[in-house]
Amino acid sequence: MSKAVLDLGLAVLLSGLEGAVLVAFWFVEGVKKWAAQGGPVPGATSRFLWVLSVGAALSALAGYGFSQADLPVASVSQTVVATLLTLLLLLGAGTECGKRISQHRSRRRLRRERRRWHESRSRGHSHASASVSARRGWWRW
Repeated sequence: MSKAVLDLGLAVLLSGLEGAVLVAFWFVEGVKKWAAQGGPVPGATSRFLWVLSVGAALSALAGYGFSQADLPVASVSQTVVATLLTLLLLLGAGTECGKRISQHRSRRRLRRERRRWHESRSRGHSHASASVSARRGWWRW
């Protein structure tokens, strides 16, 4: 009977503790964003992904240790927490990857459009000095 209570108590305690740590982390990151007046906070995504990956690894390790100690409820709860953290990690990494890919494509498109614009402007001039001044643009004088 006491082993079952210990098993259930550890499952509830550790799951609640991990949830509280995640909420505290998100609160601190929110305060940083608020302090930056809604602007970008350097390294926020990398910190988020780091916290999720370490949390998932530690939860999986704890789940394995509980299974070796013959505490099935605590083992299953830590395995579920590790799985949820891994899913959040994959969603966060996938979202960040998608943002970077779209940003890269948009920058490539803008570079290509600028290059084509400059090439079309330089074709209309017969003198080399005129094409150089056209490529420079009014903002670089």
